[in-house]
Amino acid sequence: MDHVRPQATVESALRDSDGGLSDAENAAKHGVAVKTIRRWRRVYQRQGRPRGQTHTAVACPRCDDASLDSEAYAELLGWYLGDGHISRGRGRVFNLHVVNDAKYVDDNARLADLMARVKPGGRPHSRSAPGCVITTASWIHWPCLFPQHGPGRKHDRPIILEDWQRTIVETHPGPFLRGLFHSDGSRVKNWARRPVAGEPKTYSYPRWQFVNASADIRELCCWALDLVDIPWRQSNVRVISVSRREAVARLDDLIGLKS
Repeated sequence: MDHVRPQATVESALRDSDGGLSDAENAAKHGVAVKTIRRWRRVYQRQGRPRGQTHTAVACPRCDDASLDSEAYAELLGWYLGDGHISRGRGRVFNLHVVNDAKYVDDNARLADLMARVKPGGRPHSRSAPGCVITTASWIHWPCLFPQHGPGRKHDRPIILEDWQRTIVETHPGPFLRGLFHSDGSRVKNWARRPVAGEPKTYSYPRWQFVNASADIRELCCWALDLVDIPWRQSNVRVISVSRREAVARLDDLIGLKS
């Protein structure tokens, strides 16, 4: 698609749109019509087309045997199983959305990077909702890469990885765990009181917890922890805990802290 305006103008306008500038203010700043700003946002943000003078479809790793950044995919799979979902867009396009707490700025930026690595040439975008950030990328092939997509909530339907997905997770269990724990997990402090020399003393220690309503997804979390020899236990029906000091330290090193 050729642009009457210089590509630098398009890039600048889309950056301002990403930054929250209204369509009217953006149009006035760049000397274009409001409908032009809206068209650029539709083409590049919602439809996920790469910016430039021409657009080519991004090949699918499953349909077209295109290359796949398997490490990025393993982590994005964890995010999807935690707080992600896929919706139908216009035509044949699907939208992958991941919802995350707004206070984790680095994680939200990382999510956009992961989506761009899994779909080369794509342009993820984000929008704010109360207390959270929703990162989205559009592609006709998201259901190919996430065959767990289906109607209803994930905990109301079976979530089973295909063999090729299990192979990727077995190769990259750390990134997969990072996606799971950074989406549906938390690192908390536990407190305990013990008598020392006849006097009660309070101790605190960190613990990682993964909370998910889906038994299948909890099982995948436990399987991945077993792959890296990190002991875990089920605290209650929805919670998987990593509590031993050496296990917490190992998981810290493997997935990093949420930020």
